[in-house]
Amino acid sequence: MAKPQRKAPEDKSRRAFLEQLAQIQAEPVEPGTYLGDLRLALTLADQADEITLARFGAKDLDVDQKPDETPVTDADLRAEQFLRDQLARTRPDDQVLGEEFGGSKTSKLLKIQESRKRSWVLDPIDGTANYVRGLPVWATLIGLVADGRPAVGVVSAPALGLRWFAAAGDGSWKGASLDSAERLRVSKTKKLGEAFLSYSSPSNWEDQGRLAGLIRLIGDVGRSRAFGDFWSYMLVAEGCVDIATEPDLAPHDMIALAPIVTEAGGLFTDTRGKVTGPFGTDALATNGRLHPRVIPYLHGKGLK
Repeated sequence: MAKPQRKAPEDKSRRAFLEQLAQIQAEPVEPGTYLGDLRLALTLADQADEITLARFGAKDLDVDQKPDETPVTDADLRAEQFLRDQLARTRPDDQVLGEEFGGSKTSKLLKIQESRKRSWVLDPIDGTANYVRGLPVWATLIGLVADGRPAVGVVSAPALGLRWFAAAGDGSWKGASLDSAERLRVSKTKKLGEAFLSYSSPSNWEDQGRLAGLIRLIGDVGRSRAFGDFWSYMLVAEGCVDIATEPDLAPHDMIALAPIVTEAGGLFTDTRGKVTGPFGTDALATNGRLHPRVIPYLHGKGLK
């Protein structure tokens, strides 16, 4: 009789980490704990909006290609540098990770999460390709990881005139500021056939060999559109969309989004439903009720 295989130590370590992560994010947060940080993030977003809007549509916009063949503009660089400078002045003991000037890698963020250090995670322009083409669907993302959880998220889309924000324990909101905002709630949709799905480019799914599952999901939901980037997740938080998913993301793409979705009553995990919050390398956000129905499509299990 063959001996049962022993699991590798790293498997046990990862399982322990995932259990710790789920436990941390299940812990209740006292209201007001992160309100000071949220107020700061909203002020920073106001100032970043001035930088990005001033360069939106500029004839002399400087556009380069990064090693991953995605665009970066002078507005991305200016906005992130500004945010870094302001955080160095106002939160000198906190770490800062960002898309354009480094540090925003999943491995580093996991270490920060395990140590429960405070770290701001920035994406100066989420949707740079839209920004370059003159499309108004782009936003500055400002997120804070504190006490092992995504604690604060601000998503500011000035060309759309929209802003969403949340702090753990204090709900999820849409509006210009804390004084003029409406509270967000996810939808109550239970049936997959009645659900509204927003997804990213099919080519991204095809690159990972998961396009067939996405196509089946599109066929089984009630309605689907590819809003893309931050907007898909904000629509989940608003209750306009029931499911949003992407197959390949970095921490700066997700940290600000997660608390806005979860404080609105939704779920934000990786596409396997294993990693709670934005600490994986892909994302699935739903109203919570539909989460277990969607996961099999994204990994090809349990489908006939």
